Amino acid sequence: MSEQNQNTNTDQVFIFDTTLRDGEQSPGATMTFEEKLQVAELLDDMGVDIIEAGFPIASNGDFEAVAEISRRSKNSVIAGLARAIPADIDRAAEAVRFANRGRIHTFVSTSPIHLAHQMRKTQDEVLEIVTKTVTQARNLIDDVEWSGMDATRTPIDFLAKCVEAAINAGATTINIPDTVGYAVPDEYYNMIKTLIETVPNSDKAIFSTHCHNDLGLAVANSLAGVQAGARQVECTINGLGERAGNAALEEIVMAIKTRGDTLPYHTEIDSTHLARASKIVAAASNFNVQFNKAIVGKNAFAHESGIHQDGMLKNAETYEIMTPESVGIKATSLVMGKHSGRHAFKEKLKELGYELGDNAFQEAFQRFKELADRKKHVYDEDLVALVDDEMGSVEDKIKLVSMSVSTSTGGAHQCDLVLSIEGDQKSVSVTGTGSVDAIFNAIKEAVGADPHLVLYGVDAVTGGTDAQANAHVRLEMDGKIASGRTAEPDTLVASARAYLNAYNRLLVERGASAQGAMAG
Repeated sequence: MSEQNQNTNTDQVFIFDTTLRDGEQSPGATMTFEEKLQVAELLDDMGVDIIEAGFPIASNGDFEAVAEISRRSKNSVIAGLARAIPADIDRAAEAVRFANRGRIHTFVSTSPIHLAHQMRKTQDEVLEIVTKTVTQARNLIDDVEWSGMDATRTPIDFLAKCVEAAINAGATTINIPDTVGYAVPDEYYNMIKTLIETVPNSDKAIFSTHCHNDLGLAVANSLAGVQAGARQVECTINGLGERAGNAALEEIVMAIKTRGDTLPYHTEIDSTHLARASKIVAAASNFNVQFNKAIVGKNAFAHESGIHQDGMLKNAETYEIMTPESVGIKATSLVMGKHSGRHAFKEKLKELGYELGDNAFQEAFQRFKELADRKKHVYDEDLVALVDDEMGSVEDKIKLVSMSVSTSTGGAHQCDLVLSIEGDQKSVSVTGTGSVDAIFNAIKEAVGADPHLVLYGVDAVTGGTDAQANAHVRLEMDGKIASGRTAEPDTLVASARAYLNAYNRLLVERGASAQGAMAG
């Protein structure tokens, strides 16, 4: 029995983070190799019990990321996802074999609608698949998780047979996914409780929740599952995930921490890392966090109402059930300027949670000095945006060299643009109906491609007229979606660089070279 399963009867809830796997399946949320390593390192440091690092058979890139995360992990179990297919399971085992503690997470559909229309298998055939594939995985590694896809739309009797078969074959964790976000809390509670109470060998495995947010109930369902006896929760930073997303890790953790009276459990998560984790994942995935997002949104601890402000001044507990500091949110501070040196800059980055290599540090410091020359006050948020931007664009093959935009009221808008495309420079001059339209048209002409603009937005990193503009762009081409973002004091430059960052990610998604894309 695994070390984790020896704790089945305790009140600890194990946190299984799938940001790098299920979260990355959100259209446009693809992360670079370096970004995946950065996210995994933070998850490991903050106390995540299990990191689902990817789907190793999906691509060579996914395999390499899971393998490298396995090599670097200090504390977390590293899991690789595998369909109920022998080749998938072998590939997952190969990727996680470098970890101090590895896990194979294999799944198969169980609901009638999936069996009839997706798998075209009978229930008996599925039971045979469960036994065969879990046995294969257990022969390769001690820690095996089994999931019944679309479990909440599966008849409970058949689901119980699948669970029993998986445990008999060696599964140490049983995951009951609400794959399409269909369940409500009472229903999910009863399903978990029934399985634990009726499956003969249920005491030999930890039961797990994996809830999607299609009806906005992912966190509520997950906590209901815990109350029913589940001791693992699968979740993502910021609730990132396909469709409406997954249960949000930060909400699960803080609900348990804050409401010990009704949720008498604990996790090993250091909650002071939550705000930082939210920012890193938002930057890496290019998915902004909504302002009113629980726990980590900009407005989560903001009070505008006069009554609320009065209460807060008298006693913070009148309108705050947790402190900003408990999730790692600090007041903005003015600490850096154009006269700050390398040592002060490095110490500030450490305080903000960054440890950069020599080359990355030198590049970040140079950008900081350039920013300090252009911006009166450099806030913590500016430094976070600067470093996240640098890390997100380090692998870009197409980069902005120079740009000039001319505008006139009611007249033409023109962009003169120079790009570096894998070392070669390309110059174009293009007009548009507006400044941003002209910029995007110029980039499309320079790279020789016309991706569909799915989303474009700009917001300010901090207050003030000299605030950096945080631009985000989402592009679609040939069925692939990628997002890009960047922060710059100049809104038009930020827009151009965000577009290029998204296009570079599209090239990675399509497996194309920059020169090949330009030629095609």
